[in-house]
Amino acid sequence: MFYWFLKFLAIGPLIKLIFRPWAEGTENVPKEGAAILASNHLSYSDWLFMPVVIPRRVTFVAKAEYFETPGVKGWFQKTFFSGAGQVPIDRSSGSAAAGAIAAQLKLLEEGELCGIYPEGTRSHDGKLYRGRTGVARIALEAGVPVIPVAVINSDVIAPPGKVFGTMARPGVRFGKPLDFGRYEGLQDDRYILRAITDEIMYEIMRLSGQEYVDLYAQDAKKRDRDAEREQAKVAARAEADEVWDEIKPD
Repeated sequence: MFYWFLKFLAIGPLIKLIFRPWAEGTENVPKEGAAILASNHLSYSDWLFMPVVIPRRVTFVAKAEYFETPGVKGWFQKTFFSGAGQVPIDRSSGSAAAGAIAAQLKLLEEGELCGIYPEGTRSHDGKLYRGRTGVARIALEAGVPVIPVAVINSDVIAPPGKVFGTMARPGVRFGKPLDFGRYEGLQDDRYILRAITDEIMYEIMRLSGQEYVDLYAQDAKKRDRDAEREQAKVAARAEADEVWDEIKPD
């Protein structure tokens, strides 16, 4: 009940009034029944813009910590995230990845519409990165279609590392459902899982227009951080050399 209050009476109307989000391909989202919405991930605001442009509830999995904080703050936090369509990751399986898969499979069994970010984390530079194969495993085990989704301009509104950037009009494109029934029973074949994931990422790339990088986003972030550190070291050494040249005795 709180979800629908937020979506249609509180946050949803406010988002539509301020940002005026546009949408394409909403007819590709089934009116009922289980399905996966596999989206690119440019900003923390993606989970707000995507659900607001379609009438159905979209459920995401979130860190259990959001639901377990004690005290009044914890109660408000749990109430908000639950009401906003997020459920905690089931960590009883021993890992966050396995817990996320278990939680999403349970939701799909109940006929829910699940939102998944195959990249696993937000893009730090606007590029589309290699997808994790969890989305393929879930699709095969649950036997549900995957709708590729592209969120546009959310990184302009809320760039990485900032609460707010520049005002822009966000958009959401929904692609045609992808059916992987031909691979039924092959959810343990890593080559099949990779092929399915790559197909999903290709469709997301086509919808979003992003440059694709065949590298996991987390690895790309580490690579770029290491490069920045090395550049800073080189710059520091060059500055030190200049100072020494000025003060060294003839």
